Amino acid sequence: MRYATLGGGKRFRPFLVVETAALFGVPKAKALPVAAAVECVHCYSLAHDDLPAMDDDDLRRGRPTVHKAFDEATAILAGDALLTFAFEILGRADTDPDPAIRSELVLGLASASGKDGMVGGQMLDLMAEGKPVDLRAVADIQRLKTGALIEFSVIAGAILGRAASDQRQSLARYARALGLAFQIADDLLDAEGDAAEVGKATLKDAAAGKATFVSLLGIEASRSKLRELEREAADALHAWNGRADVLREAARFVSLRRS
Repeated sequence: MRYATLGGGKRFRPFLVVETAALFGVPKAKALPVAAAVECVHCYSLAHDDLPAMDDDDLRRGRPTVHKAFDEATAILAGDALLTFAFEILGRADTDPDPAIRSELVLGLASASGKDGMVGGQMLDLMAEGKPVDLRAVADIQRLKTGALIEFSVIAGAILGRAASDQRQSLARYARALGLAFQIADDLLDAEGDAAEVGKATLKDAAAGKATFVSLLGIEASRSKLRELEREAADALHAWNGRADVLREAARFVSLRRS
């Protein structure tokens, strides 16, 4: 479990929890348990995605994947334990004194990571390999597979901050644009990134016959879409003016990332 979670990575989703919560005056220390829960779910998904039965990857974050460092059974169990631990964290009274808030966080993370989110998106992605898929279908897959957990990370900060409905809606628009941008950036890295810099194998999507934004749009159109999504994400934060500059920079980071 430690190997899967503590060995590198951007900690992007936990960052979103902390920075969104900060918009509503929530101290970092109060947001970190929820941030940790989200990272546990993300890292469980990576340990399982890398397994031979799924993406069959040997390298993650520049070092052997969990099943290569240990074995397949350990990778499965470590992933299962991380997923379960995430909900244990959210259920603790010291995560938030209000049980209604804890319940909302549990329900939100469950939806984002289960059949209506990340797991459902992964299943659709596997089913689409080698089949003709249009751009809308690819966007729908990635909205679940990648976008749902990113969106929850943003909304979790708003939940902790007791944000109003209109504030949550603005943050949801930001998160959806950010999630789609993150996936397009991932597709571009797979198509033209350097494996040593990216920290994992590249050119995997084409080899698996996956339809991606890059395969359907091409490199330049994908880059243009990425810039459009960066602007869309930034515009969604106008209500917070300069207080949301860090989140705007996060959108820029996504569009420029090299790993």
